[in-house]
Amino acid sequence: MKNYRTWGKAPYKTVVVHGGPGAPGYMAPVARELAKYMGVLEPLQTKNSVDGQVEELADFMKKNADIPVVLIGHSWGATLSYLTTARYPVLVKKLVLIGTSPIFSLKLPDVTPIWLERLSEAGRREVFALADDIHSENGGDKNASLGKLIRLISGAHTYDPLPVKDEVLAYQYDINNAIGLEIRKLLAGGTLAGECKTITCPVVAIHGDYDPQPAELVREQFQQMLRDFKFILLQKCGHSPWLEMHARDEFYKVLRKEIV
Repeated sequence: MKNYRTWGKAPYKTVVVHGGPGAPGYMAPVARELAKYMGVLEPLQTKNSVDGQVEELADFMKKNADIPVVLIGHSWGATLSYLTTARYPVLVKKLVLIGTSPIFSLKLPDVTPIWLERLSEAGRREVFALADDIHSENGGDKNASLGKLIRLISGAHTYDPLPVKDEVLAYQYDINNAIGLEIRKLLAGGTLAGECKTITCPVVAIHGDYDPQPAELVREQFQQMLRDFKFILLQKCGHSPWLEMHARDEFYKVLRKEIV
């Protein structure tokens, strides 16, 4: 699998970064929409460590982008984007975080009960069965199980979903598991917050009011750490604004305004 895609025409000054981790390709709708107005790069992460993905993203931008760029990250991609910006500040002129999470470990809420409550009883049973399969040594196709699990969780993270297709190119359990374990350790050690504090470029966080990640905690924590920070809350909107019936148009309007 080629580890990036180009959208629109050069110059490529905008980069969109997927999350998951281990779910490359799902930022295609955002890249496709922005490509109507500008050249966009969509890197597809392949490394199975946090440092590996940071170095991969930085190296990708050095080789392919017209730096400095507007770096747009979603979910885990938001975390990856601010870590890369902190370590390679000359590469990024503005950072946009979509559906990011709080990063102070002592204040992190457990959002699992929130999205589980939004599922049907059958949906909850399927989540637990898929989780058991993923974590079992004798489980079946862990990539396929991860894909089903992420799609279920995504549905519970969405206020009013549009009828869109799944554009993930390949679900990658090994990457998801390795980085998930590492991130928990980094949160506990305060590493993420410490690195985020060093960012000096403008940062915008776009967040949905239905996102299980608590908007006010995200706003509070990033305001404490960043010198130039703006928080935008979208109504009737979950974790992925471009999938939302009510918020999609407003999301793209806000995003275009912030990156032009």
